[in-house]
Amino acid sequence: MNAIHRAIIAMAVVAALSTSSATAISIDTVFVGDAGNPADMLSPPRGAVGYDYRMGTTEVTNAQYAAFLNAKAGTDPLGLWDANMGSDSAGGITRIGLDGNYSYLTRINMADKPVTYVDWYSAIRFTNWLNNGQGTGDTETGTYTLLGGTPTPSNFATITRSPDATWFVPNQDEWHKAGFYQPADKGGDSDGYWLYATASNTDPTVATADASGNISNPGPNVANYANGADWHMQDGLLTTVASAGPLSRSYYGTYDQSGNVWEWNEGIFTEPPFRILAGGYWGNNALNISAYSFSSVYPSDDYRNLGFRVATVPEPSTWALAWLACTVAAGAALGRKPRRSRRP
Repeated sequence: MNAIHRAIIAMAVVAALSTSSATAISIDTVFVGDAGNPADMLSPPRGAVGYDYRMGTTEVTNAQYAAFLNAKAGTDPLGLWDANMGSDSAGGITRIGLDGNYSYLTRINMADKPVTYVDWYSAIRFTNWLNNGQGTGDTETGTYTLLGGTPTPSNFATITRSPDATWFVPNQDEWHKAGFYQPADKGGDSDGYWLYATASNTDPTVATADASGNISNPGPNVANYANGADWHMQDGLLTTVASAGPLSRSYYGTYDQSGNVWEWNEGIFTEPPFRILAGGYWGNNALNISAYSFSSVYPSDDYRNLGFRVATVPEPSTWALAWLACTVAAGAALGRKPRRSRRP
Protein backbone atom coordinates (compact mmCIF):
# COMPACT_ATOMS: atom_id res chain seq x y z
CA MET A 1 0.00 0.00 0.00
CA ASN A 2 1.58 3.29 -1.06
CA ALA A 3 1.52 6.61 0.80
CA ILE A 4 -1.31 8.10 -1.27
CA HIS A 5 -3.51 5.09 -0.53
CA ARG A 6 -2.74 5.42 3.17
CA ALA A 7 -3.60 9.14 3.10
CA ILE A 8 -6.93 8.51 1.38
CA ILE A 9 -7.81 5.74 3.85
CA ALA A 10 -6.87 8.00 6.76
CA MET A 11 -9.18 10.74 5.49
CA ALA A 12 -11.98 8.20 5.02
CA VAL A 13 -11.54 7.06 8.63
CA VAL A 14 -11.71 10.66 9.86
CA ALA A 15 -14.86 11.23 7.78
CA ALA A 16 -16.44 8.07 9.17
CA LEU A 17 -15.65 9.07 12.74
CA SER A 18 -17.11 12.52 12.12
CA THR A 19 -20.27 10.98 10.71
CA SER A 20 -20.65 8.54 13.58
CA SER A 21 -20.44 11.36 16.11
CA ALA A 22 -23.00 13.52 14.28
CA THR A 23 -25.58 15.08 16.58
CA ALA A 24 -29.33 15.50 16.40
CA ILE A 25 -29.87 18.11 13.71
CA SER A 26 -28.72 18.85 10.20
CA ILE A 27 -29.05 22.18 8.44
CA ASP A 28 -29.43 22.24 4.68
CA THR A 29 -27.25 24.83 2.95
CA VAL A 30 -26.66 26.02 -0.60
CA PHE A 31 -23.35 26.97 -2.17
CA VAL A 32 -22.89 30.68 -2.86
CA GLY A 33 -20.11 31.10 -5.40
CA ASP A 34 -19.19 33.84 -7.89
CA ALA A 35 -16.61 35.23 -5.45
CA GLY A 36 -15.58 38.82 -6.06
CA ASN A 37 -19.00 39.94 -7.30
CA PRO A 38 -19.83 43.65 -7.38
CA ALA A 39 -22.01 45.30 -4.76
CA ASP A 40 -25.65 46.18 -5.18
CA MET A 41 -25.41 49.98 -5.41
CA LEU A 42 -28.02 50.79 -2.79
CA SER A 43 -27.60 53.00 0.26
CA PRO A 44 -25.43 51.65 1.71
CA PRO A 45 -24.01 49.41 -1.06
CA ARG A 46 -24.14 45.75 -0.08
CA GLY A 47 -23.77 42.23 -1.43
CA ALA A 48 -20.11 42.19 -2.54
CA VAL A 49 -18.37 39.09 -1.15
CA GLY A 50 -14.84 38.06 -2.06
CA TYR A 51 -15.05 34.38 -1.10
CA ASP A 52 -17.29 31.34 -1.48
CA TYR A 53 -19.52 30.24 1.39
CA ARG A 54 -22.72 28.31 2.09
CA MET A 55 -26.02 29.83 3.21
CA GLY A 56 -28.80 28.12 5.13
CA THR A 57 -31.46 27.07 2.64
CA THR A 58 -34.18 28.20 5.06
CA GLU A 59 -34.53 30.04 8.31
CA VAL A 60 -33.69 28.02 11.42
CA THR A 61 -36.85 26.14 12.37
CA ASN A 62 -38.53 25.48 15.69
CA ALA A 63 -37.55 21.81 15.46
CA GLN A 64 -33.87 22.71 15.03
CA TYR A 65 -33.92 25.28 17.81
CA ALA A 66 -35.80 22.93 20.16
CA ALA A 67 -32.99 20.37 19.69
CA PHE A 68 -30.55 23.08 20.73
CA LEU A 69 -32.63 23.88 23.81
CA ASN A 70 -32.86 20.23 24.80
CA ALA A 71 -29.08 19.98 24.54
CA LYS A 72 -28.19 23.21 26.34
CA ALA A 73 -31.11 24.56 28.35
CA GLY A 74 -32.01 21.93 30.96
CA THR A 75 -31.52 24.95 33.14
CA ASP A 76 -31.64 28.23 31.28
CA PRO A 77 -29.72 31.11 32.90
CA LEU A 78 -28.98 32.59 29.47
CA GLY A 79 -32.64 32.92 28.50
CA LEU A 80 -32.35 30.82 25.34
CA TRP A 81 -36.09 30.10 25.56
CA ASP A 82 -38.67 32.89 25.72
CA ALA A 83 -42.08 32.29 27.32
CA ASN A 84 -43.74 33.79 24.22
CA MET A 85 -42.49 30.79 22.25
CA GLY A 86 -44.97 28.69 24.21
CA SER A 87 -47.93 31.05 24.27
CA ASP A 88 -48.00 33.39 21.26
CA SER A 89 -49.52 32.23 17.97
CA ALA A 90 -46.18 32.91 16.23
CA GLY A 91 -44.20 30.94 18.81
CA GLY A 92 -43.38 27.32 18.26
CA ILE A 93 -41.76 25.75 21.34
CA THR A 94 -43.23 24.68 24.70
CA ARG A 95 -41.13 24.11 27.81
CA ILE A 96 -42.02 21.44 30.36
CA GLY A 97 -40.43 20.18 33.58
CA LEU A 98 -38.57 21.86 36.41
CA ASP A 99 -35.44 24.00 36.40
CA GLY A 100 -32.47 21.72 35.94
CA ASN A 101 -34.56 19.22 34.05
CA TYR A 102 -36.36 21.35 31.45
CA SER A 103 -37.29 19.77 28.14
CA TYR A 104 -38.71 21.38 25.01
CA LEU A 105 -41.39 20.30 22.53
CA THR A 106 -42.48 21.89 19.28
CA ARG A 107 -46.08 23.02 19.19
CA ILE A 108 -48.69 21.58 16.79
CA ASN A 109 -47.99 22.57 13.17
CA MET A 110 -44.96 24.63 14.23
CA ALA A 111 -41.95 22.29 13.91
CA ASP A 112 -41.19 23.40 10.34
CA LYS A 113 -41.92 27.10 10.91
CA PRO A 114 -39.14 29.63 11.56
CA VAL A 115 -38.19 29.97 15.20
CA THR A 116 -39.13 33.40 16.54
CA TYR A 117 -38.67 35.30 19.80
CA VAL A 118 -34.92 34.75 19.47
CA ASP A 119 -32.64 37.70 20.21
CA TRP A 120 -29.28 38.22 18.53
CA TYR A 121 -27.37 36.74 21.45
CA SER A 122 -29.38 33.52 21.33
CA ALA A 123 -28.82 33.32 17.56
CA ILE A 124 -25.05 33.57 17.90
CA ARG A 125 -25.06 31.10 20.79
CA PHE A 126 -26.84 28.66 18.48
CA THR A 127 -24.04 29.09 15.93
CA ASN A 128 -21.40 28.58 18.63
CA TRP A 129 -23.15 25.33 19.49
CA LEU A 130 -23.06 24.25 15.84
CA ASN A 131 -19.46 25.35 15.53
CA ASN A 132 -18.54 23.27 18.59
CA GLY A 133 -20.13 20.08 17.28
CA GLN A 134 -23.65 20.38 18.79
CA GLY A 135 -24.41 18.00 21.68
CA THR A 136 -22.67 19.43 24.74
CA GLY A 137 -20.83 21.99 22.61
CA ASP A 138 -20.13 25.33 24.29
CA THR A 139 -22.41 28.31 23.59
CA GLU A 140 -20.08 31.04 24.87
CA THR A 141 -17.00 30.58 22.70
CA GLY A 142 -16.21 29.32 19.21
CA THR A 143 -17.52 31.52 16.44
CA TYR A 144 -18.24 34.36 18.88
CA THR A 145 -16.94 34.98 22.41
CA LEU A 146 -19.60 36.05 24.92
CA LEU A 147 -18.13 34.83 28.24
CA GLY A 148 -21.51 34.35 29.85
CA GLY A 149 -24.45 36.65 30.41
CA THR A 150 -25.68 39.39 28.12
CA PRO A 151 -23.04 41.94 27.06
CA THR A 152 -23.71 45.57 27.87
CA PRO A 153 -24.44 48.13 25.11
CA SER A 154 -20.97 49.58 25.63
CA ASN A 155 -19.12 46.39 24.73
CA PHE A 156 -21.45 44.29 22.60
CA ALA A 157 -19.86 45.65 19.39
CA THR A 158 -16.64 43.86 20.30
CA ILE A 159 -18.40 40.53 19.61
CA THR A 160 -17.06 39.61 16.19
CA ARG A 161 -16.72 36.43 14.17
CA SER A 162 -13.63 34.32 14.73
CA PRO A 163 -11.56 33.96 11.53
CA ASP A 164 -11.63 30.17 11.84
CA ALA A 165 -15.41 29.93 12.37
CA THR A 166 -17.27 27.19 10.52
CA TRP A 167 -20.86 28.25 11.39
CA PHE A 168 -22.02 31.84 11.84
CA VAL A 169 -24.84 34.33 11.49
CA PRO A 170 -24.29 35.90 8.04
CA ASN A 171 -23.17 39.48 7.72
CA GLN A 172 -25.20 41.92 5.65
CA ASP A 173 -23.17 41.34 2.46
CA GLU A 174 -23.36 37.55 2.71
CA TRP A 175 -27.08 37.62 3.44
CA HIS A 176 -27.88 40.08 0.63
CA LYS A 177 -25.84 38.27 -2.00
CA ALA A 178 -27.43 34.88 -1.23
CA GLY A 179 -30.90 36.36 -1.64
CA PHE A 180 -30.65 38.84 -4.49
CA TYR A 181 -27.55 38.30 -6.63
CA GLN A 182 -27.46 36.51 -9.97
CA PRO A 183 -24.73 37.33 -12.50
CA ALA A 184 -26.12 39.04 -15.58
CA ASP A 185 -24.26 36.59 -17.82
CA LYS A 186 -26.03 33.73 -16.01
CA GLY A 187 -29.54 35.02 -16.58
CA GLY A 188 -29.68 37.69 -13.90
CA ASP A 189 -30.83 41.29 -14.11
CA SER A 190 -28.62 43.75 -15.99
CA ASP A 191 -26.94 44.95 -12.78
CA GLY A 192 -26.69 41.44 -11.31
CA TYR A 193 -29.29 42.02 -8.59
CA TRP A 194 -32.99 41.20 -8.41
CA LEU A 195 -35.43 43.35 -6.50
CA TYR A 196 -36.85 40.32 -4.67
CA ALA A 197 -35.23 37.16 -3.34
CA THR A 198 -37.51 35.14 -5.63
CA ALA A 199 -35.23 35.95 -8.61
CA SER A 200 -37.70 38.56 -9.85
CA ASN A 201 -38.14 42.31 -10.23
CA THR A 202 -41.95 41.97 -10.15
CA ASP A 203 -43.86 42.24 -6.88
CA PRO A 204 -44.36 38.66 -5.67
CA THR A 205 -47.73 36.95 -5.57
CA VAL A 206 -49.02 37.14 -1.99
CA ALA A 207 -48.87 33.72 -0.34
CA THR A 208 -51.98 32.10 1.08
CA ALA A 209 -51.93 29.28 3.63
CA ASP A 210 -53.73 26.05 4.44
CA ALA A 211 -54.89 25.08 7.91
CA SER A 212 -51.41 23.78 8.83
CA GLY A 213 -49.56 26.90 7.76
CA ASN A 214 -48.18 25.57 4.48
CA ILE A 215 -48.27 27.98 1.56
CA SER A 216 -51.29 26.86 -0.47
CA ASN A 217 -50.47 28.66 -3.73
CA PRO A 218 -46.85 27.66 -4.45
CA GLY A 219 -45.37 28.58 -7.79
CA PRO A 220 -43.22 31.21 -9.44
CA ASN A 221 -42.49 34.39 -7.49
CA VAL A 222 -44.59 33.71 -4.37
CA ALA A 223 -43.72 35.23 -0.99
CA ASN A 224 -45.33 35.41 2.45
CA TYR A 225 -46.14 39.09 2.96
CA ALA A 226 -49.07 41.55 3.07
CA ASN A 227 -50.86 39.39 5.69
CA GLY A 228 -52.05 36.97 3.02
CA ALA A 229 -51.26 33.73 4.87
CA ASP A 230 -54.31 33.45 7.13
CA TRP A 231 -54.32 30.42 9.42
CA HIS A 232 -54.32 29.59 13.13
CA MET A 233 -57.11 32.18 13.43
CA GLN A 234 -54.66 34.92 12.45
CA ASP A 235 -54.84 37.58 9.74
CA GLY A 236 -51.43 36.69 8.32
CA LEU A 237 -48.81 34.56 10.04
CA LEU A 238 -45.48 32.87 9.37
CA THR A 239 -45.55 29.83 7.07
CA THR A 240 -43.71 26.55 6.63
CA VAL A 241 -40.19 27.21 5.43
CA ALA A 242 -39.64 26.65 1.68
CA SER A 243 -43.33 25.92 1.09
CA ALA A 244 -43.55 28.52 -1.70
CA GLY A 245 -41.77 25.89 -3.79
CA PRO A 246 -38.63 25.77 -5.95
CA LEU A 247 -39.94 28.35 -8.43
CA SER A 248 -39.74 30.96 -5.67
CA ARG A 249 -36.13 30.36 -4.64
CA SER A 250 -33.27 32.79 -5.02
CA TYR A 251 -30.71 32.11 -7.76
CA TYR A 252 -28.51 30.21 -5.29
CA GLY A 253 -31.44 28.25 -3.89
CA THR A 254 -32.46 29.94 -0.64
CA TYR A 255 -36.08 30.33 0.41
CA ASP A 256 -38.00 33.08 2.20
CA GLN A 257 -35.36 35.81 2.11
CA SER A 258 -38.20 38.08 1.04
CA GLY A 259 -40.94 37.85 3.67
CA ASN A 260 -41.94 35.25 6.26
CA VAL A 261 -39.82 36.63 9.16
CA TRP A 262 -37.18 39.30 9.61
CA GLU A 263 -33.71 37.76 9.94
CA TRP A 264 -30.76 38.75 12.12
CA ASN A 265 -27.47 39.75 10.48
CA GLU A 266 -24.07 40.30 12.08
CA GLY A 267 -23.99 43.86 10.81
CA ILE A 268 -23.95 46.86 13.14
CA PHE A 269 -26.09 49.78 12.02
CA THR A 270 -24.25 53.12 12.23
CA GLU A 271 -23.23 52.84 15.87
CA PRO A 272 -23.88 50.39 18.68
CA PRO A 273 -26.11 49.11 20.09
CA PHE A 274 -28.12 48.09 16.99
CA ARG A 275 -27.77 44.94 14.87
CA ILE A 276 -29.18 44.65 11.36
CA LEU A 277 -32.32 42.79 10.27
CA ALA A 278 -33.21 41.99 6.67
CA GLY A 279 -35.90 40.43 4.52
CA GLY A 280 -39.13 41.75 5.99
CA TYR A 281 -41.93 39.65 7.46
CA TRP A 282 -45.41 38.33 6.70
CA GLY A 283 -47.16 41.63 7.49
CA ASN A 284 -44.93 43.95 5.43
CA ASN A 285 -45.67 45.50 2.05
CA ALA A 286 -43.69 44.74 -1.12
CA LEU A 287 -41.11 47.48 -0.55
CA ASN A 288 -40.25 46.15 2.91
CA ILE A 289 -39.44 42.66 1.59
CA SER A 290 -37.34 43.98 -1.29
CA ALA A 291 -33.59 44.39 -1.72
CA TYR A 292 -33.93 48.03 -0.68
CA SER A 293 -35.15 47.23 2.80
CA PHE A 294 -33.37 46.50 6.04
CA SER A 295 -33.94 47.45 9.64
CA SER A 296 -32.12 47.40 12.97
CA VAL A 297 -33.00 46.78 16.62
CA TYR A 298 -31.27 46.25 19.93
CA PRO A 299 -29.51 42.85 19.97
CA SER A 300 -31.41 41.95 23.14
CA ASP A 301 -34.77 42.43 21.41
CA ASP A 302 -36.87 39.45 20.39
CA TYR A 303 -40.15 39.65 18.53
CA ARG A 304 -42.87 37.40 17.10
CA ASN A 305 -41.80 38.29 13.55
CA LEU A 306 -38.02 37.94 14.01
CA GLY A 307 -35.90 34.83 13.33
CA PHE A 308 -32.58 34.01 11.72
CA ARG A 309 -30.70 31.72 9.38
CA VAL A 310 -27.11 30.53 9.57
CA ALA A 311 -24.24 30.25 7.12
CA THR A 312 -21.11 28.12 6.95
CA VAL A 313 -17.86 27.72 5.09
CA PRO A 314 -17.99 25.54 1.97
CA GLU A 315 -17.04 21.89 2.13
CA PRO A 316 -13.66 21.03 0.57
CA SER A 317 -13.84 20.55 -3.18
CA THR A 318 -12.78 17.31 -4.85
CA TRP A 319 -9.69 19.14 -6.06
CA ALA A 320 -8.89 20.33 -2.53
CA LEU A 321 -9.23 16.81 -1.13
CA ALA A 322 -6.96 15.47 -3.86
CA TRP A 323 -4.42 18.19 -3.09
CA LEU A 324 -4.57 17.31 0.61
CA ALA A 325 -4.04 13.64 -0.13
CA CYS A 326 -1.02 14.41 -2.29
CA THR A 327 0.38 16.77 0.36
CA VAL A 328 0.03 14.14 3.07
CA ALA A 329 1.56 11.54 0.81
CA ALA A 330 4.47 13.79 -0.09
CA GLY A 331 5.12 14.52 3.56
CA ALA A 332 5.05 10.84 4.37
CA ALA A 333 7.46 10.10 1.53
CA LEU A 334 9.89 12.81 2.69
CA GLY A 335 9.76 11.46 6.20
CA ARG A 336 10.89 7.95 5.21
CA LYS A 337 14.51 6.95 5.40
CA PRO A 338 16.06 6.23 2.01
CA ARG A 339 16.46 2.60 1.19
CA ARG A 340 19.91 1.20 0.68
CA SER A 341 20.45 -0.23 -2.74
CA ARG A 342 21.09 -3.93 -2.92
CA ARG A 343 24.08 -5.16 -4.81
CA PRO A 344 23.75 -8.29 -6.91
